[in-house]
Amino acid sequence: MKSLLVTGGCGFIGSAFIRWALANTKATIVNLDALTYAAQPQALACVEGDGGYYFVKGDINNADLVSKLLEEHQPCALINFAAESHVDRSITAPMEFSRTNIQGTLTLLEACRSWLQVRAGSRPFRFLQVSTDEVYGDLGPKGAAAQEGDPWHPGSPYAASKAAADHLVDAWVHTYGFPALISHASNNYGPWQYPEKLIPRVIQCALAGDTIPLYGSGEQVRDWLHVDDHVKALWCLLEQGKLGEHYNIGADCQLTNLCLVNAICAHLDGLRPASAPAGGHASLIRHVADRAGHDWRYALNSSKMQALGWRPQVSFEQGLRDTVAFYLP
Repeated sequence: MKSLLVTGGCGFIGSAFIRWALANTKATIVNLDALTYAAQPQALACVEGDGGYYFVKGDINNADLVSKLLEEHQPCALINFAAESHVDRSITAPMEFSRTNIQGTLTLLEACRSWLQVRAGSRPFRFLQVSTDEVYGDLGPKGAAAQEGDPWHPGSPYAASKAAADHLVDAWVHTYGFPALISHASNNYGPWQYPEKLIPRVIQCALAGDTIPLYGSGEQVRDWLHVDDHVKALWCLLEQGKLGEHYNIGADCQLTNLCLVNAICAHLDGLRPASAPAGGHASLIRHVADRAGHDWRYALNSSKMQALGWRPQVSFEQGLRDTVAFYLP
């Protein structure tokens, strides 16, 4: 039976990974999470009492705690979901992003490296760094989808902090032969996402009859990946990914923000017609001043990931409808 150490497991993607792994594999999971503002432990209420699940409240910058968990549980992998991830917050408070995303990753790398030196020759171990498509930066309106070997041009403090962390992982692979690999996923959506993110925020505003703010023209493009498809890709990487490599995980579902918001409003018109104003929920959309340094477009070429046998399974239409329904009171 596999023992996994998951960091940031009470967040949106981490909790989805834990729910899926416990339901579909024989893994035991230790979840280390500091329970910061965006943590949603209620997303894991369904696994409380599961004999294969252990929760530990703690900070990934606590090297002694991380070392203790490695020694006590002897995991075959560490999956690092722990991160500050909201771009808007990174613009106003970049120091916390540096502490968690960069220093936290460094702490995990060194704790694991020290532990591996002691247990040399025992069963294999791998460190999976969960990163983002934003490290590639703005692709422009017509640029080709980013591939794993493309240069990085992070455009926000958040993206820069993730790129810095990823560079540390690569350096540990190159210098120490550290057993790590890195994934880069496009925008995730699904149940239990913290309400500051676009989809749950739009739903929340629309149901309350409030203005739905949309940055700039709303023509910025993102690729939308259902969180369940993402976690299945991560499991695939744990089993088949090549150490030292990067893997893009995208759904090839590129939409402008305006199209996305209109699609959410259309679902709400059908699911909650009583809350719709005369012109439908979309009549609540208001264009507001654009975010500083707002990247125009992200997109990923996922052919390397797909060569391992993974494909996204959740259609955007059904995935979005189910997501909207999840947030309804």
